Amino acid sequence: MKTKTISEHTRELGITANIEKRVLIWLAERLPQWVTSDQLTLLGLFAMLMAGLSYWAAQWDERALFLVVVALGLNWFGDSLDGTLARVRNRQRPRYGYYVDHVIDIVGALFLIGGLATSGYMTPLVGLGLLVGYMMVTAEIFLATYSLGVFRISFGPIGGTELRILLSIGTLYLLYKPVVKLGSLGAFHLFDVAGVCGIVGLGVALTVSAIRNTRTLYQAEPLS
Repeated sequence: MKTKTISEHTRELGITANIEKRVLIWLAERLPQWVTSDQLTLLGLFAMLMAGLSYWAAQWDERALFLVVVALGLNWFGDSLDGTLARVRNRQRPRYGYYVDHVIDIVGALFLIGGLATSGYMTPLVGLGLLVGYMMVTAEIFLATYSLGVFRISFGPIGGTELRILLSIGTLYLLYKPVVKLGSLGAFHLFDVAGVCGIVGLGVALTVSAIRNTRTLYQAEPLS
């Protein structure tokens, strides 16, 4: 089986992908020339650090949660627009962009989940489980990209943009109700419940994707 180059990979995105693509192209065409893709990538990383620090600071002042939402918006702007800007200006570096973007995504996830796990709104053990689950799914995605030429950054209708939207809504909801009751089970942190659901979802995504990709590769490389 021929291994595709990075630029040939098929990208599978979330439910907002079509409208998001049009918005990003519109923004990229109007950015001043001094703005570069690398600057946008660094903005995305800085925004994730800002989000993590804001979660951490929210244990003393809940108004810091508003900064989390702002940071998630900045992260979307930088992380989603850097590649689009390179394509619009025809200044693509596929291998460099693929590598740098996803190293920064991994570091950004550490900042974000680490801040959340120290915020008091999520138990550290749940945060650790969420981070481990994310890293495992990320590793499987990268293996599938290399082996199959399909870069899947969504599971069903949920991709990076959808996750940012859901996290922003949940973060603002913390200002109203940080603790939820689950019947006779008792009261739990809202983000502990969400985190456990996220861990289960990541586990399902990993299992389904691993089985599907293993079957595809097995059929593509039959024993003679």
